[in-house]
Parts: sequence; structure tokens; C-alpha cells
Amino acid sequence: MMPAEYYLVLSAAVFCIGLFGILTRENALIFLMSVELMLNAANINLVAFSAQYGNLTGQVFSLFTMGLAAAEVAIGIGIILVLYRNFSDVNVTDATTMRW
Repeated sequence: MMPAEYYLVLSAAVFCIGLFGILTRENALIFLMSVELMLNAANINLVAFSAQYGNLTGQVFSLFTMGLAAAEVAIGIGIILVLYRNFSDVNVTDATTMRW
């Protein structure tokens, strides 16, 4: 079995790519994909530590996280559709005009 450090480095790289996507993009679809990358990085950590310590708790939490990610995408796509319907664009800086 590979050492856990390899999985942690992979997870850190995927998380940093997701964080970079959130901080630098204005497209709402890119936001959703970046959040998914960050959640997948957390899943990699959970499964790696679960395998290292020999219990299934991390893998069960990983399944719950996948369900959370699916719900987040469903709600996010709905929000993006409303943005596109109101502004004809999915740029998140346009949504600030929806304030009071």
C-alpha cells in the first residue's frame, strides 16, 4: 500500500486548485466545480486516513459528503438558472444588483 503522505499531497493539490478557482473566477459554474474539487479533496483525506487506520468510519463519512455534494449541485444549478434567467449571464458580480 502507498504511504498516506502521497494521498495527502494529492488532496492538498486538488484543494488548492479548487480554492484558486473560487478566488479568481467570476463564473458561477466554475464556482460549483471548484467547490466540488474541494469536497473531493476532503473525501481523499477521509478515505486515506480510513485505510491507514483500518476502520470504515472515514469511508462512511465520505459517502455522506458525496450525498452533500449532490444536494449542493442540485441547489446550485437552480440558483444558476435563476441568475441566467434574470441577467442573461452567469457572472456572479451581476448578482450584487439583486440587493435591496
